[in-house]
Amino acid sequence: MEVKPGYKLTEVGVIPEDWSAEAIDSLGGSHAPAIKAGPFGSSLKKDSYVSIGFKVYGQEQVIRGDIFYGDYFIPIKKYNELETCTVKSGDILLSLVGTVGKLLAVPENAPKGIINPRLIRFSFDHKKVDSCFFKNLFESTYIQALLDSSAQGGTMSILNASMLRQIRLPLPPLPEQTAIATTLSDVDALISSLDALISKKKQIKQGTMQELLSGKRRLPGFGGEWGVRRLGDVAVLHKENVIPNATPDKTFTHFSLPSYDQGKEPVVELGLSIGSNKFRVISGAVLISKLNPRIPRIWVPLIIPEDSVASTEFLVLTPKECITRNYLYVLLTSPRLQEQMELAATGTTGSHQRIGPEHVLKLVLHVPNAISEQQAIATILSDMDAEITTLEARRDKTKLLKQGMMQELLTGRIRLPMEHSTVSVKIKPALETRQ
Repeated sequence: MEVKPGYKLTEVGVIPEDWSAEAIDSLGGSHAPAIKAGPFGSSLKKDSYVSIGFKVYGQEQVIRGDIFYGDYFIPIKKYNELETCTVKSGDILLSLVGTVGKLLAVPENAPKGIINPRLIRFSFDHKKVDSCFFKNLFESTYIQALLDSSAQGGTMSILNASMLRQIRLPLPPLPEQTAIATTLSDVDALISSLDALISKKKQIKQGTMQELLSGKRRLPGFGGEWGVRRLGDVAVLHKENVIPNATPDKTFTHFSLPSYDQGKEPVVELGLSIGSNKFRVISGAVLISKLNPRIPRIWVPLIIPEDSVASTEFLVLTPKECITRNYLYVLLTSPRLQEQMELAATGTTGSHQRIGPEHVLKLVLHVPNAISEQQAIATILSDMDAEITTLEARRDKTKLLKQGMMQELLTGRIRLPMEHSTVSVKIKPALETRQ
């Protein structure tokens, strides 16, 4: 394998010549080992817990990313017994069971406490390792794939300390570690700020929907009456017109429900074959999922291609002349209607709950008599949706950009200019420019 000048081939791959490949176990300081597993289960039982005392850290804190979450505590006697498992600022906590490989950096203001048996604690010699650099490195695609392949267990993935001790890491000099960590932290801060802005915009939209769709708040220039109607009065529910398997020369657009890990939006794909569980989608339709009304899956494609089909798990509605399509859509996505759908759902809890056509048609709506007011309300809410979608796309693009930066910076393919201490300050404006 040809290695370009300034780089070398090591156990962890090709890295810069001034980097080293170090086993995690060799990175601890004199105060604590680099890797420490939580206490044996017999050492920490539930009857040891008290209402106030020293915190017991578990997977719930790591998975949530919140060091202050949870209410498990132990008294000082038990804390002293388990002193080797204590948590200090600068430590990194790793989840071991189930949700494997999640990490949490312990801040300076973390409550005193210990880890439970489902965590591993990393404690490093800070003259060798920057904790934030280690966290980013351990969250990289390379290390996470290594953890997945090394995890043991049947129905539940499990890591162990002995396996982790042998993992070797590519380590740059400490100043470069810190520079990389600071740069990636700036990107994280940008992502967090976008998440906060998206959350705020969604809350504003929810409040606006509640006011506008109930008539409590009227838009300037509108003063006509509203009617209280049932969904069956303003929309037509179309019976399923199931079509046979398509001929090979026909291509259809499929609308189907996503799985839970895909989100709430329907899946759109092209295909030649139409099974017995697909039916044609009428132009101008609004699709409502029959399944699990607690996770709304209501969709109004702006343009439905002529040859389109949908899963029979959708109900298909088209608006009558007294209501616009877009206003019908925003009504069906409103919190008030979602509550009605949840109450009307039948079946067991969770994903197996469904709402039937007879219940959907009885949903109660508030509808302005003036079509122009319906259009104005729908436009305002649609504009808010568009703003949220733009922010979400920007956040997702930033996350992808961070993944690319991690791939380059954590392998040494791109080196930061160490003579410039302002490199981390420059990264955020550069990112914002590229959005």
